[in-house]
Amino acid sequence: MAASGTTFFFPWEVSLMEWLQARIGSGLMSIISLFSMFGEELMLILILGFVYWSYDKKLGRTMGLSAIMGLTWNTMAKNIILRRRPYFDHESIKILRVVEPGADIYDIAAQGYSFPSGHSTNAATLFCSMAAGLRKRWVTVVATAIPLLTGISRFVVGAHYPTDVLAGWLLGVLSVLIVRELQKRVRNTLLRYGILLITAVPGFFFCKSADYFTAMGLMIGFMGGTLLDDRCVHFENTRKPLWMVARVLGGLAIYFVLNTMLKLPFSREFLSNGSGAALLVRCARYAIIAFVVFGVYPLLFKLERKTDGRDSATEWI
Repeated sequence: MAASGTTFFFPWEVSLMEWLQARIGSGLMSIISLFSMFGEELMLILILGFVYWSYDKKLGRTMGLSAIMGLTWNTMAKNIILRRRPYFDHESIKILRVVEPGADIYDIAAQGYSFPSGHSTNAATLFCSMAAGLRKRWVTVVATAIPLLTGISRFVVGAHYPTDVLAGWLLGVLSVLIVRELQKRVRNTLLRYGILLITAVPGFFFCKSADYFTAMGLMIGFMGGTLLDDRCVHFENTRKPLWMVARVLGGLAIYFVLNTMLKLPFSREFLSNGSGAALLVRCARYAIIAFVVFGVYPLLFKLERKTDGRDSATEWI
C-alpha cells in the first residue's frame, strides 16, 4: 500500500536523525533499539500483569487504565494529524525497527502514523502511573529514565521525529493525570468507565489504522474484565514468589494462545487488508483477550493452596 498522509517537520529534526544514524555504531544502535521494547506489547503485558495479578491489583488497574487510555487517545490523535513517518519522505533516514515486522513498511494501516509516538506514550503512562502509585524515590528515577530512553530510541531507529516523541511523553503524562483525577472525583467505576469510553468512541468514525481498533478492544475488554472481578471474582494478590511467577507466565500464555486461536477463523489476507470488517474483527479479538486475562483468568487463582495469613498488597517493594 502506498504511503499516504501529511508531511511536516522541522529541518533540525531530520538533521539530528541523520547525524545520529551516521555516527552511532551497529553495536550501540542495537542496545538503543532495545529500549523500544518498553513501549511494546510483550513488556507492557509483563509489567502490568505482574502488578495486577500478583503485586497490587488496585495499582495495576490504575496503570492499565492509564496505559489503555493513553494508547487510545494517541491513536485518535494520529488519525487526525496523519503525519507520515520520517523514513517515508527522507531516503537518508533508515528504519531500523518497524512497528509491524510482518507488514509492508509503507503500509500506514499496519505501521500507523507518526505523531505522537505510541511507544513514548505507552512507556510514560505505564511508568509514571507506577511512580505516582508507589511514591518511592528509586521507582521515580526508573520511571523517568525508561520513558526517556524509550522515546530517544524511537527517533534514533528512524520510526519517529523527535517532536513525535515529545508529544508522546506529554500525552502519556496527561493521560495519567486525567485517569487519576477521574478516579478521585468519580467514585462509581461504571460511571468512570462510561466517561472514558465517551472520549474514545468518536474514533470509530474517522480512525482507519489498526492500532486504534486494538486500543478500543483492549479498553472494552479491560473494563469488562475488571467489572467482572468486582462482581464475582474478587481475586487476591500474592507474595509467594512461585505463584507470582506462575500467574504472570500463565497470563502471558493465555494472552498469546488466545491471540493466535482467534485469528484462525480468518485468512491472513482478510486480517491485514485494512477493511472495516477486518478492523472490527481486530477490535473484537482484543476485547475478548483482555476480558479473559483481566476478568476470567484470575478465577484460577482460587485454586492456589491457601497459606497461613493473608497476603498484604503493600509490603515487599
